[in-house]
Amino acid sequence: MLLSDYDGTLTPIVDRPELAGLGPGTRKLLETLSRRRDLSVGIISGRSLTDLKQMVGIAGITYGGNHGLEIEGPRLSYLNPAAQELRPALGALHQALSDALGLIAGVWVEDKGLTLSVHYRQADEARAGEIGDILEQKAGPLQASGKVWIAGGKKVYEVRPALAWNKGEVVALLASRWRQAMGRDEVLPIFLGDDLSDEDGFRAVARLDGISILVSETNGASAARYFLRSPAEVESFLGMVLEARGGQ
Repeated sequence: MLLSDYDGTLTPIVDRPELAGLGPGTRKLLETLSRRRDLSVGIISGRSLTDLKQMVGIAGITYGGNHGLEIEGPRLSYLNPAAQELRPALGALHQALSDALGLIAGVWVEDKGLTLSVHYRQADEARAGEIGDILEQKAGPLQASGKVWIAGGKKVYEVRPALAWNKGEVVALLASRWRQAMGRDEVLPIFLGDDLSDEDGFRAVARLDGISILVSETNGASAARYFLRSPAEVESFLGMVLEARGGQ
């Protein structure tokens, strides 16, 4: 079972998320791997499900959007009901944050339906603290009531439903579904990721005796057992997986 994050893992981090398209080599490898009966392919991302499917566009694989709050794949469709209930509150928060942060150059707030992302990669680094303070102030009531929590990432803040659901839970769910589909007791999960939100996935893979891979220029503290330096090395790794499964 081959699972991967998208941004920063299969594609390089770019200034605008809509520019992070799959390279032709990586796309071809994923398409080829997805056609194998002895392998299941999935992409779990912080992007919305709709956005992720549009960016990847490969049939027959599993897509996990909003860190797995919404999932679609072969014989699988999942939408977290508690997250769905928070849509109106997050919509109102999106408007409040857009109004408050709209005057800071290089900042934009993305409404992903079940979560929000405050992007500040293009903003002045000196204003990062101010951006975080405004976010804490506006999201304060929802956070204090235990409905949402705020997570940091690579030049992004994310507002997510305060639920016991993360990429680790998604890995465990998909492993269970794959075991049932294959009629086998065990499955070898492989999970690749590059950011803090992927650490839950690494820990879940460790519990399943799988292969966890951090994609980073530096091998820092992580629950991942192995690491690759870049999406270019991920492409090479995918080629190795294909070769190990018998090539074309």
